[in-house]
Amino acid sequence: MNVIWIVSDTFRQDHVGAYGNPWIRTPSLDALAAGSVRFDSHYSAGFPTMPTRADHQTGRWTMSFMGWEPLPSGVTTLAEILAGQGFHTAASVDTPYYLRDGMNYDRGFQSFVFNRGQDTLWSLIPQPGYHNESLDVRAAWRNEADRNAPQTFMGAMRWLERHYKEDFFLYVDTWDPHEPWDAPSYYTELYLPDYDGELVLPLYGNWHDVPGYEESQMRKGHATYCGEITMVDTWVGFLLKSVENMGLAEKTVVIFTTDHGFYFGEHGGLFGKMSSGKYPDGTLRPYDEPGSQWSYSPLFEEIVHLPLLIRAPEVSPGAYRGLSSAIDVMPTVLDLLGMDVPDFVQGRSLAPALRDPSQSGRDYVVSSLPFANPGDPVHSVDNLLRTLTEPPVTTITSGGWSLLYSPLEGVSKLYNLTTDTAQANNVIEKHLDVAGELHQMLVAFMRETQVPDRLLKPRLELRM
Repeated sequence: MNVIWIVSDTFRQDHVGAYGNPWIRTPSLDALAAGSVRFDSHYSAGFPTMPTRADHQTGRWTMSFMGWEPLPSGVTTLAEILAGQGFHTAASVDTPYYLRDGMNYDRGFQSFVFNRGQDTLWSLIPQPGYHNESLDVRAAWRNEADRNAPQTFMGAMRWLERHYKEDFFLYVDTWDPHEPWDAPSYYTELYLPDYDGELVLPLYGNWHDVPGYEESQMRKGHATYCGEITMVDTWVGFLLKSVENMGLAEKTVVIFTTDHGFYFGEHGGLFGKMSSGKYPDGTLRPYDEPGSQWSYSPLFEEIVHLPLLIRAPEVSPGAYRGLSSAIDVMPTVLDLLGMDVPDFVQGRSLAPALRDPSQSGRDYVVSSLPFANPGDPVHSVDNLLRTLTEPPVTTITSGGWSLLYSPLEGVSKLYNLTTDTAQANNVIEKHLDVAGELHQMLVAFMRETQVPDRLLKPRLELRM
């Protein structure tokens, strides 16, 4: 049996038709979901981009022992395990941080296709005295097929043409629909018919804190994001059609998931996935400005509640409602291939849930930036160091409740996801007992995963 694992960055669960969205156009993913087990309560672990890739490749709670950094030498990856078992391990990616600055996230892949053109957001905008190769790559675009996601999927399809008769593990990772949202205009026009072609950049903060900023600008950005979702969906469909044409569908596991979502005005006006610091007058400081900092960055459902579709041979389609985590996908692959899961893996195989959706899920899941304290310099959305002005918010999800925990006094929030799916009503003062139980789950988790004392001690209390 073979495995194709597709990761599409920044892909909100509530922007997939199969998850109940009535207006988004995702026919390929909807068709995949119709033949898959759809995981309805799947959550991120480490956040954002590269911490999730570390979680995916290792099956471990990497937030507890590493940050946005190269894979440590003593950490074993899924690709390394499968390569050692005779699988041809391959990856086609355009997420820009796999290799930069010695990141070594190609470890274990015998074939590794890296498609250039994606880069840190501000380097795509011409600036005096600064140049980046992504500008050259994008300047050469003429057709949809020239763009990054299409190139990444075509790279995977070209690889399959040469190796489809082998036992393989193929990992496909496209940064789209991560910003910059620059799919061909006809995709955006599906959602904004009078789209003028403008490249809208996210603010990474509350749009109200930018003088003169109009909500319509953010809404235009959302339409361009939706356009990229539909473009990615189109190319997922091309890949899956190739799988079918090569006679692989009945002997290949197909997985689709993401790393996190994005805010488009929710929770008071957030536009981004984290929040930059502010100037003394309260206006938002651009996150790409030298000396920028990260401020309070809550992890609501729009960010941490993820899509996960798994289609496996001889597994009936359906839906699984139990809690699962991003770290669970790696051991699931090993289990489906009939391999033992190494002791170091902290994730739990979802193969039993695939075969029997009545299986219970996790008691709780933890979603967080790598643990850090205020004043620590961190990599959070790219390879640039920025200082934390506030501690990272950690989200604990359990039993229909969501606790957004902060070590700071009076900052933690509690939401009842059963009655308040939009997380509009913070009920922590009414349900301190529930908040306390979820907080103790976090403390136990941090101790179990051996988080250093300098990071554990500030989080031992629920400060109201």
